[in-house]
Amino acid sequence: MQKSRFLLYIVLAFTLASCARAPVRPTQIEVIPERIITAPEVLRSDVMHEVGPGETVWRLSRMYDVQVQDIVSVNRLPDSSKLEKGQKLLIPNAAPLRSVIPLWPSNKWKYIIIHHSATDVGKALSFDYVHSNKRHWKGLGYHFVIDNGTSGKEDGQIEVAPRWMHQENGAHCKAGSMNYQGIGICLVGNFNSDSVSARQMEALVSLVKELKKHYHIPDSRILGHGQVPGVSTDCPGKRFPWNDFWRRLKP
Repeated sequence: MQKSRFLLYIVLAFTLASCARAPVRPTQIEVIPERIITAPEVLRSDVMHEVGPGETVWRLSRMYDVQVQDIVSVNRLPDSSKLEKGQKLLIPNAAPLRSVIPLWPSNKWKYIIIHHSATDVGKALSFDYVHSNKRHWKGLGYHFVIDNGTSGKEDGQIEVAPRWMHQENGAHCKAGSMNYQGIGICLVGNFNSDSVSARQMEALVSLVKELKKHYHIPDSRILGHGQVPGVSTDCPGKRFPWNDFWRRLKP
């Protein structure tokens, strides 16, 4: 009897230890802005992809609906777990690009802070270079970048930054401790002079809806960078269409 009980304790201890080591995995969602689909079939083609900060073969396989092994094989990758920023990869028979957003279980995020890049062109990779080499930060300061169709990226494409993948503090707004509790989203463009593209707005609204729902963030805590108390900036730009944004954000 004592021997059986002893064995039972060993089994329970091993089970608990295994559970403690199990990694926490995020919920993966696909944020696809609304758009008109004119053909029932999915049009596929070979795509040349430039690796952005933090991207992996697994993430590319989800974005383009292609098997990991197919990407590894056609590019003759010796180690599929290691990709270099700026590396060019052929994605064979790729489906139209999808933005795959991980939603981690967390009580950390209390705000969403919207920025513009104040540049006409850009992408996560170019911002990462500036933030790393000129500002000497730990890489790209935002959690998400929404592209405007320049620098080889699609209009409305959502790039997920390493800080979000690792659930790290941002480097986008010191005031109000927003780097520690605010999700930083940057739209490529200068909205003091230009307009947010239709695709960018669709992507932003879709992303914010998912983030506010998952992390229980009220509308009152969705702010432009310049709306944070203690900040002196017009970011995300004087022409950012707040009325349209709030209208679209409603259920």
